[in-house]
Amino acid sequence: MKADSRHSNRFFLFILPILLITALSAAGCSSSNRDLKRINQEQAATIEGLNEEIQRLNQELDELMQSREQLLNAQKELERKLKSELASGDMSMAMEDRGLVLTVQNNILFSSGKAELLTTARTSLEKIAGILKDKVGNHLVFVEGHTDNEPIRVSGWRSNWELSTARATEVVHYFADERGVNPKQFAATGYGEFHPVESNDTEHGKQRNRRVEIVISPRTIS
Repeated sequence: MKADSRHSNRFFLFILPILLITALSAAGCSSSNRDLKRINQEQAATIEGLNEEIQRLNQELDELMQSREQLLNAQKELERKLKSELASGDMSMAMEDRGLVLTVQNNILFSSGKAELLTTARTSLEKIAGILKDKVGNHLVFVEGHTDNEPIRVSGWRSNWELSTARATEVVHYFADERGVNPKQFAATGYGEFHPVESNDTEHGKQRNRRVEIVISPRTIS
């Protein structure tokens, strides 16, 4: 009996490591399977998120391309309608990163130190209003007033900031109130003398700095 017992003990000692290895392997496989399943789920979620982001970016790109095409069409139409103003130098136009920028010199818009539109200005602004309504009616439009660096003396404005802002607002009111352009398109800003395009050391430079810029943005009304 003692020999059989010793034999059984040796067998148990021999088989025990095998059983332990098998058990650990099974547990490891189960754990690995759970980890693999979790990783696959995480990767699937990541791929789904990336696909959604790609779709969103493609949609934004399509909208941007459509917006740029509208600006190019508006530019062509403005060049046709404002041919005489552009040729005289009273207006200029350029496509910039911020949008289609139409620069109007103040001498055809306002009297010195004033913020009331000249009667003669309405003819040109009416042409612009038609384009804003018909070609880019869903675009944001920023109207920006600028002055030279001459300080305010007798006109009653506190500074060139107030004067330039009032002039920008006057143009916006004309577009929205008199020509029926959607007021949601507009923002009016006055920069005073702080964004010159030429030196204020000459009268010509001062004249070029006195201007209103109408910026038709590629951004659209939300």
